[in-house]
Amino acid sequence: MITQKITPYLWVEKDAKAVADYYLSIFKDGKLKDFRKFDSNESGNDAGIETAVIEIAGMEFSILAAGPLFKFNEAVSFVINTKDQAETDYYWEALTKNGGEEGSCGWCKDKYGLSWQVVPTEYFELIHSNDPKVREKAMKNTLNQKKLILSELK
Repeated sequence: MITQKITPYLWVEKDAKAVADYYLSIFKDGKLKDFRKFDSNESGNDAGIETAVIEIAGMEFSILAAGPLFKFNEAVSFVINTKDQAETDYYWEALTKNGGEEGSCGWCKDKYGLSWQVVPTEYFELIHSNDPKVREKAMKNTLNQKKLILSELK
């Protein structure tokens, strides 16, 4: 049953179940909602395809494993709004290890190349502050960081 109006659909090269398991290992409240394999006759793809549906942080994501035709890029990213530095550190470390990459200004890529922004919610209060000095310090320090370190932005 479809429960949300818009569902992100992630195209990966292979093994939709492994991709689903990877994200479910990071987002502890997640669950696998569906997994299917379609052979070449069913899918029209010589190698067949696999699909998975996961729910993480209350949001469904569909995964399509259908070959190396498309790759992720920074044009699309997902923001993880974290409650504090410890949660920021957790997601940053989980996403950048085992082949992930650190970016700048709170951006990183996971081992599949999907872009994420790991951002403490307090960060938005700083950059939207009525005090221009608070805004300027937060923005200036953001540009010098990879993982956002909240104490250095204040």
